[in-house]
Amino acid sequence: MPASPVSDRLHNAGVPTYRLTVEYDGTRYRGWQIQKNARTVAGELHRAIAGVAGEVLELGGAGRTDAGVHALAQTAHLRLARKIDPAKLWREVNDALPADIGVIAVSPESERFHARHAAVSRTYLYQICRRKSAFAKRCVWWVRRPLDAGRMREAVSLLEGKHDFALLCEKPDDATSTLVVVDSAEVAEDVALILVRLTASHFLWKMVRRLVGVLVRVGAGELRPSDLDALLRLQALPAGTSSVAEGTAPPSGLFLERVTYPGDRPIPPIAPAFPVRD
Repeated sequence: MPASPVSDRLHNAGVPTYRLTVEYDGTRYRGWQIQKNARTVAGELHRAIAGVAGEVLELGGAGRTDAGVHALAQTAHLRLARKIDPAKLWREVNDALPADIGVIAVSPESERFHARHAAVSRTYLYQICRRKSAFAKRCVWWVRRPLDAGRMREAVSLLEGKHDFALLCEKPDDATSTLVVVDSAEVAEDVALILVRLTASHFLWKMVRRLVGVLVRVGAGELRPSDLDALLRLQALPAGTSSVAEGTAPPSGLFLERVTYPGDRPIPPIAPAFPVRD
């Protein structure tokens, strides 16, 4: 089959390529990835860029965040049919985007740069709120039950290293592999918030939200920290316990915090995306 004109240009040297850092409130969107009949973050970004720079040859993100999930710093690669000044692209695309999506930075890159393939790791932050918040509702999970953060820290310490997350993701049979290397996993408290942060080579569908759901049940005393270890060993939860899927944390508290590339600075200490007072 002959290559398309677009694919021909992508494989030729000199295709204008840019690295974008994007933040967004995912509440109103059906995730990052462009879909034909749904409003998505990449769809809005593509529309805005095309209006400013003309033909978009390729727009790809480092991670496909799900519906309702936010990003503090999503990374994307952009390939255009013609060159454009990065400052002009940054300014005019931001003017054309809705208020809940913003481009933080634009920089030229080698045409070989690929946001997903070049990434070393991804970091996700989840915010659990111990009280109802009128202002932070869109970016936290309000858990009404008392939570013991110490028990949650004991459980999260089991996550570092290489594990099989087949029981802690959605549709594991669709994944090439359910083995994931977790670089770091931590639980911290910040006033009214409990923060969960995970850094890994990659993440499976709903993996972070399933893990947070289990951690909350551990903090509430419904599960033991060792139950998480059992799940990582592909053992079922104790009889009479509701399934992992039923306890999946909502997307509202989840943020793609950072995508790391070779040579990047270390990840700073854990901190809330949006503080909530007691």
